[in-house]
Amino acid sequence: MNLVVGVLALQGAFAAHAECVASLGVSVLEVRTPEQLEDVDALVMPGGESSTMSQLLLSSGLFDAIAQRIAKGMPTFGTCAGMILLASEVLDGRPDQRSFGAIDISVRRNAFGRQIDSFETAIDTPFGEFHGVFIRAPRIERTGSAVEVIGRLGDEPVLVRQGNVLAASFHPELAGDARLHEYFVTTMTTARKV
Repeated sequence: MNLVVGVLALQGAFAAHAECVASLGVSVLEVRTPEQLEDVDALVMPGGESSTMSQLLLSSGLFDAIAQRIAKGMPTFGTCAGMILLASEVLDGRPDQRSFGAIDISVRRNAFGRQIDSFETAIDTPFGEFHGVFIRAPRIERTGSAVEVIGRLGDEPVLVRQGNVLAASFHPELAGDARLHEYFVTTMTTARKV
């Protein structure tokens, strides 16, 4: 069976993620409905605006479907707003904003600064130095004991993993480097449906 990686395509930088995954020779499906979610083995949740994405997940019927798949072990990779949606605690989220609670981290939205404060820098990872693009990026303020920090900006965690969930504060899809997507595909996914 061929691996199919879904990219949540409700809002945000989903097209760039789809290009990164496709560059690895992996089938990609843009996911906008619960029916499309059933056809994927893994899911990438892109950056964008986390409270808007939360609302779109609810109105599309995808929130509960994704929550169930993650709980059953579907490999999931969230970047920037995607990381916020996966976090167990959003310190400054809107009252109506929901998250999946899939990785035991506390995050603060836009904590690296506003759009004008965006920056690019090197991040230390297990697969070497990675170019990180930070745009209105969230900051990880707490990691639970089961969370593995696999990428740092100085001493600060910016790339974390817990079980089947990988999360990044930055935008790897904008770096012109598919190694992080390759890590997700080769290390975290299997060809079986969950």
